[in-house]
Amino acid sequence: MLLGVSVEPIILVVGDEELLVERAVGEVVASVRAGDPDTEVIDLAPGGLEPGRISELTSPSLFGGGKVLVIRSAQDLGKDLAAEVLKYARTPADDVVLVALHPGGAKGKALVDGLTKLKARKIVCPKVTKVGERVDFVRAEIRRAGGKISADGARGLIDAVGNDLRELAAACSQLVADTGGKIDDAAVARYYRGRAEVSGFTVADKAIEGQLADALEQLRWALATGVPPVLIVSALAQGVRGLAKVGGAPRGARGAALAKDLGMPPWKIERVQKQLRAWSADGVARAITVVAEADAAVKGAAADPAYALERTVAEIVAARG
Repeated sequence: MLLGVSVEPIILVVGDEELLVERAVGEVVASVRAGDPDTEVIDLAPGGLEPGRISELTSPSLFGGGKVLVIRSAQDLGKDLAAEVLKYARTPADDVVLVALHPGGAKGKALVDGLTKLKARKIVCPKVTKVGERVDFVRAEIRRAGGKISADGARGLIDAVGNDLRELAAACSQLVADTGGKIDDAAVARYYRGRAEVSGFTVADKAIEGQLADALEQLRWALATGVPPVLIVSALAQGVRGLAKVGGAPRGARGAALAKDLGMPPWKIERVQKQLRAWSADGVARAITVVAEADAAVKGAAADPAYALERTVAEIVAARG
């Protein structure tokens, strides 16, 4: 307890996802300062610590006031310093919160185990590496900002922005502010129209799903904002080839083995499997032919590439039927 605010005196943050680690520290500091706005925050790194320094910083001050001690790279603390931290954690001061940051792994694990045994509050911030985890992160960020987004919309945003969590978090906040909170594929495309790949893939998805009006709207918008026709054809080609690859996969194949065989992420396979429900083998073959003709058209065979693309989208939708 710190000055009437319920904040654990010892907090262990484990993980190497920088954004999440910084957020964890920020939330601890904010909670403490809610009770004492004058709380001092002291950042400490092993390289600048000497034995006895922890004891000095946690000793009662003549001037009063609370402190938050943030020990970064705790895995690099020497044996003596780690022992000092553990000794302090057994009888922590009332007006001090100690936050130890550890990236995980074997180095310095004795400190992690020791603090865990002493009932330190543990916050885990693992690296976000899988597509599904990033989708969950985006959806949580949108909810955190007061909005709502579908899994497909989250994937579209990741395709547009990339995998960096800081950029994704900023994009989520901006989208909620710009849209009022309800975010769909069209909103993602509208606010990230500078991303040619997303524009093309949005057109492809709409066409493959039979949404002719939406597909044509996205196509005209993409062309108007300077997306090269060849990139749109490339996205259409990837979309219909995905139908062919997933549709031609051995019956019973699924999961990681199927993803490896097809060279596609599992979430993409699931999306294509849903799209395939409205497609026949003849329809997929026809769509492949249509896209091949479009490729030739935008590379010089057609006088008007925009018209050729509109016709291609319409023919893909018709082939789906």
